[in-house]
Amino acid sequence: MSQSIEVALRTLLAVLVLFLLTKLLGKRQISQLSFFEYITGITIGSLAAYVSMDLDSMWHLGLISLVVWVLVSFLIEILQMKSKVFRDWVDGKGTILIKDGKIMEDNLKKERLTTDELLEQLRKKNIFKAADVEFAVMEPSGEINVLATKENQPLTPKHLGIKVGPEQEPQTVIMDGKMLDEPLATIGLSREWLYTELEKIGATLENVFVGQVDSYGQLYVDLYDDQLKVPQPQLKATLLATLKKCEADLELYGLTTKDETTKQMYEQCSRKLQRVITEIRPLLVS
Repeated sequence: MSQSIEVALRTLLAVLVLFLLTKLLGKRQISQLSFFEYITGITIGSLAAYVSMDLDSMWHLGLISLVVWVLVSFLIEILQMKSKVFRDWVDGKGTILIKDGKIMEDNLKKERLTTDELLEQLRKKNIFKAADVEFAVMEPSGEINVLATKENQPLTPKHLGIKVGPEQEPQTVIMDGKMLDEPLATIGLSREWLYTELEKIGATLENVFVGQVDSYGQLYVDLYDDQLKVPQPQLKATLLATLKKCEADLELYGLTTKDETTKQMYEQCSRKLQRVITEIRPLLVS
């Protein structure tokens, strides 16, 4: 066997083994790395290269070393899940960098972080003054997370006392012009419903790049042809407007009728419908 073929076969073997062992370690190994995981990643890469390129007769020892490294890493991950003390020892703890708008200089020195680097990380969080930070911590992964002061936090409906409807994850029912049956079944809809909705907006299944249904049963599509304009669903807005019209009509009937009993009935129905509109409005304006 020629050396080039041997190297190619070993490389394929190393890729296969590395893929299987990485699957064993889980997604954490490819996310933010701890110190040990960083070392493990470098070592595993070096061992995989050794298995691929070393042409002597001892190359199989690299596979043994690769397996041992992965097993040790897997064991450490299990111990980290079982023991917080061990987890803190391996990964380390978060370091407070800013508290009540005051920079903790000693902690900056401990983490070997310069003031310029800290301010750069704050700017990435859209904060340009350290005084606007209530709390900032450097996580064991090295990422800096920031809590802005109350007056500098984004305004939310909760701050205004406004209730909004619950939002569930949208289901992707069309992808690359193909209908996906499983997401449709998850939200209790059928193929016939989807074809009807596509017909309403004048789109064909084959021309839809991505189609998603929100938690309120409204279909949103992105077409392959970007020149075509797709009307946005207006079902919720139409329903709210219809309810308001009904409520206004009841008030009008109550004002125009001369019969006292009928007048009270209209006014009572109008108040009940007004309460219903108030309760469901968050669901219809979200």
